[in-house]
Formats: sequence, C-alpha cells, structure tokens
Amino acid sequence: MKGRVESRAKDLYEAWQTREMERPVSEKTDTLFRNWKLDEEKKIRQDAVKKSEAVICGKVTEHLIPYFPDFEYNPKDARFLGTPVDFIVFDGLSEGEMNKVVFVEVKSGKTGALSRREKLVRECINRGRVSYEIIHNRG
Repeated sequence: MKGRVESRAKDLYEAWQTREMERPVSEKTDTLFRNWKLDEEKKIRQDAVKKSEAVICGKVTEHLIPYFPDFEYNPKDARFLGTPVDFIVFDGLSEGEMNKVVFVEVKSGKTGALSRREKLVRECINRGRVSYEIIHNRG
C-alpha cells in the first residue's frame, strides 16, 4: 500500500511539473507579479495605518500638553493655535497679571526638528519683530 501511495504521489507531482513547464512564461510572471503586488499593497496599507495612528496620537498629545506635569505654565493661560506654533501662553493672565507672552512649539517623536516655517516664526520672535494691533470693525 505504501508503495502505491508513493507511486501515486510521484505521478501527481510529475503531472503538475509537466503542466508548469508547459505553461507560458508570461503567465507565470503574471502570477508572480500579481502575488507580489498583493503582498506589497498589504504592507503599504499597514504602514499607512501606523503612520496615521502616530499623527493622530501626536495631535492629541499637542492638545493635552498644558495638562502634563512638565508644562510650567498655568493651562488656563495657554491658547492652542496648532500652526505655525502650537500654543501662545499669556503667562499670569489667569491671575490678573501679565508676566510674559510665550510661543510654544510641541515636538514629539525622534527628530524634534523645526520645519522651515516654524524656524521663520522663531527667528521673527527672537528678533523682537512682534507687535500688538487693534482692528476696529466699523460694520
């Protein structure tokens, strides 16, 4: 019985091998490409989901930073902007006095590097090119 099973398996394998050898090369290539494409698409989608999760987590963290213990200002004094800086802090305003106005950029992750726009804002602030204006609405 064992010999017949082995013989049958060998016959099936040889028949499959003959069919594969007779199949056009382009058909094999198409199959390989299709399989590769499906695998890569799955990897790309997984990567996109991971990046999206990281972005969402970062944005949520930015909003919550004033409530973290490391934030040295009163959360009541912080106003979220998001861009080009994350917060403006009116230090002391909630207690009825003004110590200073602070522009705060929150960085998380590995790099912590400022974007070109963020650097431009920082340079403008550091040079003292900041003003206060009143616009009267006459409408």
